[in-house]
Parts: sequence; C-alpha cells; structure tokens
Amino acid sequence: MIISAEATTHFGVTYQIYAVLLALSYSGLPVALSRLVSASSELGNTRQARKYFSTAIPLFMIIGGAFSVLMFVFAPQLANFMNDPQAMLGIRVLSPGVFFCCVVSVYEGYSQGHQQMIPTAAKQLLEVVMKLVFGLIVVWIVIKGGGGDSEQAAGAVTGVVAGLGLAIPVLIVLNKRFHGKEKLTGSVSSSSDTVKTILKVSIPISVGAASLAIITLIDMKVVLGRLVTGAGLTRSVADSYYGVFLHTQTLYNIVPSLLSPISISIVPALAAHLAAKKYREARTVTESSMKLVALLAAPCAVGLTVLAPGIMGLLYANDGFMGFRLLQILAPASFFGCYMIYTTAVLQANGYERVPLVAFLIGGGIQIAVDHILCGNPAINIYGSPIGTFVCFFVICAINFGFIRAKVPQPPRVFMTLVKPVCVSLIMGVGAYFTYQLLARFVTGTDRLDYMLRVVPSIAVAAVIYIVLVLALRVITKDDLTVIPKGDKIAKLLRIK
Repeated sequence: MIISAEATTHFGVTYQIYAVLLALSYSGLPVALSRLVSASSELGNTRQARKYFSTAIPLFMIIGGAFSVLMFVFAPQLANFMNDPQAMLGIRVLSPGVFFCCVVSVYEGYSQGHQQMIPTAAKQLLEVVMKLVFGLIVVWIVIKGGGGDSEQAAGAVTGVVAGLGLAIPVLIVLNKRFHGKEKLTGSVSSSSDTVKTILKVSIPISVGAASLAIITLIDMKVVLGRLVTGAGLTRSVADSYYGVFLHTQTLYNIVPSLLSPISISIVPALAAHLAAKKYREARTVTESSMKLVALLAAPCAVGLTVLAPGIMGLLYANDGFMGFRLLQILAPASFFGCYMIYTTAVLQANGYERVPLVAFLIGGGIQIAVDHILCGNPAINIYGSPIGTFVCFFVICAINFGFIRAKVPQPPRVFMTLVKPVCVSLIMGVGAYFTYQLLARFVTGTDRLDYMLRVVPSIAVAAVIYIVLVLALRVITKDDLTVIPKGDKIAKLLRIK
C-alpha cells in the first residue's frame, strides 16, 4: 500500500532473480540433509548424521558466497535482461541474502532430519518480522527522502537480508542446545564420499526448484514484454498492471506458506519409514498429510475466490476492478499450487527427485506458451498471467500424482482422502458468499472501513461453518495431526479423537 504499483513490479523482478539464484545454490540442501540425517538416525548411525552437517557447512558457505558475488556484480545485466533496469539497485541490496540463506539452510536441514522444528520456526519468525519491521521503516525513510520507485523497491528487500543475517547466530545457539550433547554411534564415510552423497541428493532437487524459478523468471519477462509489444500498453502502464497482479500473488502466497510445517515434516517422517521398509506406515503419513493440505488449501482457495472484491478493496483499494478479478482467477490455482508442493515432497522422500523436475519443465513450458498468447491479446492482457499459472500448477499436479500412483509402494487413496475436505470447503464458500452479499446491501460504501465491515463478518461466519462441519463430520482424526509439530496438543485442544 505504501509503495507504488510500479515499485512493486521492480520489487517482484528483484525477488524473482534472487529466487532463481537461491534455488540453484541451496534449495535442495534442507530436503537432502533432512532425508539423509533422518535415515542415518533411524538406522542408529548418529555419527554419520553429524558428519553430513559438519561437511555441509563449509561446502555451502563457498557455494552461497559465490552466488552472492555473481548477483552483486552482474546486477545491471540481470535487470536489463528482465527489461527492468530500475531493479538493479534492489538486486545488489538483496545479494548477501543468498550467502546467509545457504548457511541457515544447513542448520535447518540438520534439525529437520531430527524432526526438531524449533530452529526452522525461529528462523522463519525472525525473517518475516524483520521483513515487516525493518523493511517497512527503510521504505518509509526512502519515501520521506524523496526516493523514486527504484529506491523504494530496494528498501523493501532490506528486511529480508537483515532477518537472514540475524537468524545465523540464533540457529548456532539452538543447534548447540538441541544437538550439542547428542550421543554419537556408528561409523562415518570419508569427507569426499559425504560430499558426493549430499550433492547427489541435493542437486536434482535444486535443479528442479531452479527450473521452476527460472521458468517463473522467464514467464515474468514474457508477460512484461507481451503487455507492451502485443497488447499495446506503454511501459509504465505495463509495470502498473503487473504490480497489481503481484498484489494478488501476495495474497495467493499466503496459502502455500501455511503448508510449511506439513511439507517440512513429511520428508524426514516418510524417509524414516521407508528406510525401515514400513510401507503401510508410510502410506498413513502420506494420506494424513494429504488431508491436512486439503484442510488448509481448499478453504483458503474458496474464501479468496468468493471474497475477492472485499479483500482487495480492504488491502489494495487503488487496484479497483482489475485487482479482484485477477484474484478470482488466481485463487483457485493456489489449491493446485499447494499440491504441487505436497507431491514434490512425497516424491523427494521416496527418492524420485527427478520426477518433479520433469513436471516443472512441462508445466512451466505450457505456462509460458499460454501467457505469451493470452497476455499479447489486447482484450485479455494481464488476465492471461493467472490463467497460465492455473494451467501450470494443474499439469504439474497431474504428472506428480500419476507417478505417485504408479511407482510408490502402497500409494495414497486420493479421492477418499480429499472428498470430504473439498465438499466442506465448498459449503463454507457458499455461506461466506451469501453473508458478504447480505452485508453489501446494508454497508454500501467503498472506504476501507466499509470493506472491513463486510469482509470480517463474512470470514467469521465462514470459519464457524467450516470448523463445525469438520468436527461434526469427523473429517480429521488425531492420527492425521501426528504428522505436524504439536499435533497431539492441537488434537487435545480441539477434542479430536
């Protein structure tokens, strides 16, 4: 709300370039370490689990440092490649974040392998709080000082770097607290063999994540270019339209972020069962986590769709009609985006790291083609981008689910697991829609307060309907909650048996 829509586009370009380099340098490491550490610990070889950690620290400090330098030095070229020279300053400001993230990820992966999630939670809290507080203060100072769109975008990313930098000493302390006195048993491989094992597992995952990030980067370039060359918009108007689309993406991204405890927990939990050849237990974990994904993703997708006019009016009033129409198209894609994350985690835990890579390439290629055609159409323009996102995630989910069904021992029963959460969410959506329409007859203004008076009660009614139906129909069980941290306490709080 503080920075302009054009500055939001520069911020988005900066962050997407960062995401590509981050994916290449570190994205496979937490998953690889958690899987390797979990499997070693399950077999009683805690000494080798510690070896993975001590070897990964210097290895990924070097990798992260190299990518940070590349991001800083080649910032002008990266910005020009994206047809957005004003993103250059933000790229340079964000470049140390790659190094910090590589160091942080080693501690995260090691703790996750022990199914200890407090270090990851601490890191995430630090990152988001600093992104909000520090980044907001810097942006405010920049605007008061007369800074333009480029400086505003650069100021917005400073909080990310500050949060990651502060997370490192916190994780070092937590690592000593939780694992400093761990009893070491078993034997260890040589350093060279350990490096090879880490890279063998992490590289395919990183390549897969980087492929999706690269495709997203190319798609952003294609959309920005086609809005000008195809749809006939000026560069300023194209940047403004894309900034509105990024506002809807911010809301869309809330949904996948809720899956963090599930996606993080499922890999070591499945890896431990599979290492011990406990396939029935592995299927139970897979189905329970699938249900939890639906219980979070389905109501969020439905709610964002039916309440889009009120939500966008409340948060981004200046985006107008375009904002809520874009959100209504993009929100359903969040459901499939969540299952893209989930199925990728399941495949990685089962040792099929390369399958998501193929799925990402196919889905991303289709997205670029769809966006190239639709965004270049003057009658569709920016609305083609969320359509392409929906098609991409749907295709990736179809490929991943198909492979899980064909190759995973005792695959999950998809329809039986998903039917209740989806039906309950649709009923909830009907209640939210009619509540909003009823309130709109009495509260007719267009100020933020008016939108709040319509949106907040509608969300409250939807929440009540949803919780009552989930508990009454016994959609979730205590066993389902055991796959996430503190699941037993959540079950006790909600009186779920």
